[in-house]
Amino acid sequence: MKSLTVYLLTNLIVGFVTAQNIRYDISFPNAVHHEAEISLTVKNAKAGPAIFRMSRSSPGRYATHEFGKNIYALTAWDKAGKQLEITRTDADVYEVARHSGFIKVRYTLFGYYADGTYASVDETGAHLNMPATLLWMKGMEKDSSLIEVNFSLPESKNWTIATQLKPAARPNLFTAPGMQYLMDSPVKIGKLKYQQWQLQNPDGKPYSIRLALDAAATEEQAKDFAVKIKNITRQAQAVYGETPVYDYGTYTFLVSINPYVYGDGMEHRNSTMITLPEVFNGSNDELEAFSHEFFHCWNVERIRPKSLEPFNFEKSNMSSELWLAEGFTQYYGDLLMKRCGYYSNEAWFGAVSRYINAKEAVPGGKEYSPVDNSRNAVFVDAGVAVDKTNYPNHFSSYYPYGAAIALALDLTLRDSFNSSLDDFMRLLWKKHGKPEKPYTVADVQKALTELTGSAAFAAGFFNRYIYGHESFDYAAALAKAGFVLKNVNAGKAWLGNAKFTDGLKIAGPTVKNTPLYNGGLDVGDEIISIEGKSIATPDELSAAIAAYQPGKEITLSYKHNGDTKTVKLVLGQSPFFSIATFESEGKEIDSKVANFRENWWGNKIKE
Repeated sequence: MKSLTVYLLTNLIVGFVTAQNIRYDISFPNAVHHEAEISLTVKNAKAGPAIFRMSRSSPGRYATHEFGKNIYALTAWDKAGKQLEITRTDADVYEVARHSGFIKVRYTLFGYYADGTYASVDETGAHLNMPATLLWMKGMEKDSSLIEVNFSLPESKNWTIATQLKPAARPNLFTAPGMQYLMDSPVKIGKLKYQQWQLQNPDGKPYSIRLALDAAATEEQAKDFAVKIKNITRQAQAVYGETPVYDYGTYTFLVSINPYVYGDGMEHRNSTMITLPEVFNGSNDELEAFSHEFFHCWNVERIRPKSLEPFNFEKSNMSSELWLAEGFTQYYGDLLMKRCGYYSNEAWFGAVSRYINAKEAVPGGKEYSPVDNSRNAVFVDAGVAVDKTNYPNHFSSYYPYGAAIALALDLTLRDSFNSSLDDFMRLLWKKHGKPEKPYTVADVQKALTELTGSAAFAAGFFNRYIYGHESFDYAAALAKAGFVLKNVNAGKAWLGNAKFTDGLKIAGPTVKNTPLYNGGLDVGDEIISIEGKSIATPDELSAAIAAYQPGKEITLSYKHNGDTKTVKLVLGQSPFFSIATFESEGKEIDSKVANFRENWWGNKIKE
C-alpha cells in the first residue's frame, strides 16, 4: 500500500477542505441471510461520467478475485433524493453518466466466506475485508482525501467493532486517510473479547497491541492466550530493536477461532486478520499464524517491495520479491515460535525440513529461482481455477522456498561473517522500512554487501540462489549447529509423491524424475496391478512397493482413458529430507555447537 507518511501530511493541509467528500454507510438489516446494505456518498464529484467499480485484488493477496459477483441491487440518487441512472458497463463496473456533483450509490452485499480475503455477514456478526466489501469511484485510488465509514449496528446484539481505522467523534464512525489505507483496513464486528498490552520502544514511546477475539473462550482463557501472543510480539520486536510507529498508536489482532470460518492469516499495516477453523483451546498450536502475521508489520508492510507500490486494485499484482516478503516472514514465523518456547525441537526441525524440501526436493525449487516462483503468485495465491495445472513440475511455494533462502543466508552469516539474519533484517528496516522507501531485488543485494563488506559474496549469493536456483549445501551448514540432514525413508522403494482419488486414480500431474513420471503415468491414470497382482487402494499400493528395494524394475498395469496399459519402471528412493540432532545420532556436541544453537534460536527478550 502507499506510504501513509504522504497521506497523513497531506491530510493536515487539505483535511478541512476535502473532509467528508466520501462516506460509506454500512448496515445489516438482513444479516440472517448474509446480506449487508451499503451506500457510498460522493460530494463534489467532477463533471462528466462517474465510474464506480469493485476491486479485483486485495492487499496481501496477489492473484485476482471476482469480488463484483457478490454485490447487486445497485441504485443511484442525487442530493434531493431523485434517482439517477446507473449503467453496468462491465462485470464489476458501473457508470453514472449524468449528475450534479452529489452521488449516492446503494447496493446489497452478500458475504458468506470469513477469511482474510472475502467478506462474511451473519446474525452473529460481520467479517469484512474491504476490497470484497466496498464499491469505489475511479479516482479515489489516487486521492488522499479523508473517507468516513459509518456502521449502523443492531441495537439488540451488543456488537462491538474492531479495526485499524481511526475512531471518529461519534460511536461506530471511523475515518481513513485515503482509499489505499481504507482498503487495507479490515473490520471485525460481533461479540468480541478484548485484551491489550503495550510494547515500549527504545525512545520511550509505548504502543498498544490489542487482541479482538471471536471465540468460545472465557475471559480468563482470552487473557492467558493474550499473554502468549504478547511473548511473540516481544520476540519480533527484539529482532528489529523497535516496533513500527503504528499510525494511531495501536496494532490490532482481528481473530476468529471457531469452526465457522476458513483458515487464513492476512497482514495489514496496523492490524492482521486471522481465522482458524477450529474450536478454541488456547494451545501453542494456534499461535504460528500470530507469529507470522505480526512479523509482517515490518516485513512487507513497511519493508515493502517497490512492485507493490501503489497497490493496484483492478488487476493482479506481480512481484519478484515475495521470497523475501513472504518467505523470510515464514522463516521468522517459525523461528519466533521456537524462541518463545512454543515449538518443540521436533516441530522446529519439521519446519526447517519443509524449507529444505521446497528448494532441494521438487522441480519448482531445483529448476526455478525464487524470483520465478514469486512471480507465479498471481496465479497461485488463493487464485481460482477449474482446469488442471502443472504446478508440481514448475512451481515451489515462495513461502517455504523463501524460508529456505532465509535459512541458507542465516546459517552462512552466522558461520562466516559473525553476523545473522537478524542483523540483515535490522539493516533492511533501517534502509527501507523505517523511512518507507520501497525496495527492489537489487536494493536487497546492496544491503547484503553493506552488511558483509563483501560485494563478491553478495553478488555470488544472489546470482546462485536468488536469480538462480543452485543447490545449497544445507548438510554442511546445519552440521555447524549439530544437526544431521537425513534422507526420508532411506533404502526404501518409492514410486513418487502422487496423490490419489477414487481408489488409485492419480489426482494431479506426476512429478518429473519420479518412477511414475518416467514410466509415463500422469493425472487421470488409474493403477490396477503390480507384478500382476491387483491392487485397489493407496494402502495396498504402499504395501506392494514396500516388498522391493530402490532400483528394482517392476511391471505396473494401469488404465488410461479406459485402455489398459502395462509398463516396466524402476523404483526410486524418496528425495525428501528430515533433520536429526547429533545427540540422537550418537554424536557429542561441544560448547561451540551449543552456543551456535542458543544464538540462533534462543530467547532474545531482555528483561
